[in-house]
Amino acid sequence: MAMNTVLWIIGLFCFSVFISHGVEASHLYYRNLQSLQSTSIPKSQPYRTGYHFQPSKNWMNDPNGPMVYKGIYHLMYQWNPLGVVWGNIVWAHATSTDLVNWIHHKHAIVTSEPFDIKGVWSGSTTFVNGKPIIQYTGIIESNQWNYQVQNMAVPKNLSDPYLVEWDKPAKWNPIMKPTDGVNASAFRDPTTAWKGPDGRWRTIIGSKIDRKGMAIMYRSKDFIHWIKARKPLHSARNTGMWECPDFFPVALKGMNGVDTSAMGPLVKHVMKVSLDDTRHEYYTVGMYDHVKDRYIPDQGSIESDTGLRYDYGKFYASKTFFDHEKNRRVLWGWINESSTVEEDTKKGWSGLQAVPRTLWLDHSGKQLKQWPVREINSLRAKRAILPSQVLKRGSAIKISGITASQADVDVHFELPKLADAEIMDPSWVNPQLLCSAKPASAKGKLGPFGLLVLASKKFEEQTAIFFRVYNNHGKYVVVMCSDQSRSSLEESNDKTTYGAFVNVDPYHDKLSLRSLIDHSIVESFGVGGKACITARVYPKLAIGGGAQLYVFNNGTQNVKISSLKAWSMKKAHIKY
Repeated sequence: MAMNTVLWIIGLFCFSVFISHGVEASHLYYRNLQSLQSTSIPKSQPYRTGYHFQPSKNWMNDPNGPMVYKGIYHLMYQWNPLGVVWGNIVWAHATSTDLVNWIHHKHAIVTSEPFDIKGVWSGSTTFVNGKPIIQYTGIIESNQWNYQVQNMAVPKNLSDPYLVEWDKPAKWNPIMKPTDGVNASAFRDPTTAWKGPDGRWRTIIGSKIDRKGMAIMYRSKDFIHWIKARKPLHSARNTGMWECPDFFPVALKGMNGVDTSAMGPLVKHVMKVSLDDTRHEYYTVGMYDHVKDRYIPDQGSIESDTGLRYDYGKFYASKTFFDHEKNRRVLWGWINESSTVEEDTKKGWSGLQAVPRTLWLDHSGKQLKQWPVREINSLRAKRAILPSQVLKRGSAIKISGITASQADVDVHFELPKLADAEIMDPSWVNPQLLCSAKPASAKGKLGPFGLLVLASKKFEEQTAIFFRVYNNHGKYVVVMCSDQSRSSLEESNDKTTYGAFVNVDPYHDKLSLRSLIDHSIVESFGVGGKACITARVYPKLAIGGGAQLYVFNNGTQNVKISSLKAWSMKKAHIKY
């Protein structure tokens, strides 16, 4: 084990760069699209992931219609077969038996009919009498830009567990149109439908009126003919367009998932929306009044992206599904790039999916928790273990014996002297700004302590994921940070630093941190999944065998490592 001083590792000078690159929810249109097509995929791919889902090339965005059918998991996603920027979108389709290794099939849905001739955008799958039915947004020919309608697609052969062929019934489509004053260019992304006690199906569509975001509700007796409700299921002022809404129940106790149509005293409901204006998501936990068809967030809920989020880093257009075979709710999320379009064109691809996560309600009933699906553990290979020990102030310990560029590391900390925590400034209400102002190089009292991942040999490059603990009038506040400010020597990358407050009492609970490291993505789960932060990084030096992994403490107080385990991760198999 190598021991170094943290000042040498993290450096005395660092800064955060706040840049917005590339295309996200509202999508940029490139007039010179042909020049942004990748003519060939380079052999050297230091940033291509080993165990995250991504297509062989080109642009990817939203996960669509995830489900499990006859023991086979399905993931469909928005894909551009012609280039590395958004455009020419189809529903690409892959299947898996374990959510880790995947086989691609022919595209599930492509533009072909008057009701989707200008685009096949995001949607969801619902099981109706055991039969999977896709609802998706189609773009039609119109004098109005991006005129959006909702369509359905059904499997051609239900005996095929891979559901390779899909039909779009022309006699039914479109099944929902923007009527009654609905903005036709802000009417998209149907969620998984649920059945009420009256036997009617309900679904919601993302929309807005001026700056008021909303989930428009439709009802149906037969899943074909839909009637718009007079009022939305829910809305919120000053949130802008709601994309990819997701509405589902969670059990009050335990980690098991429940069917999307479950309701009653043993469940609460979750409303998640993706905000087109900020490219962030937020969710609230609350109660669904199935008589009035209204969702009521719990008192004190924050209706903006300053509230609860699945992930406080790169994570958008997420979608959950109920895995009825393993009794869990699984979350997918799109992770876009932090590199420039020019760099994406060189490498020949853009975008990937986060590792699928299991989602459940925390015992407090106030927030969700999430964790990588257990199947990911099957990729663990060579292991390194660090014995329990004191991590002295200003020190770092190298984790040797594993492949640090493609790894899974899980560390637990104990804090012996909470009374020495730094006093919390009342102006520190935004965790991202706090983490930006106090990066890993800024010495504190209890923190920063955590992991240095994808670090180069001389520490010119590093991504730091860490905790700080503050004393707020006798109560302790924990902030989790992901500091990308020194992640790469390439200055054109977006190196935004992310942060989240973690609802935990460090006096009674250990602070744990698990990070999944995969070449250009770092997914970190704090305190058992109470806070998650995903980052995209593109080091020039800390690639392949040049990447190193450390556990560090840059505070003035010692902390204790109660356990640390790290594994090299095998490569997942994705057949194209």
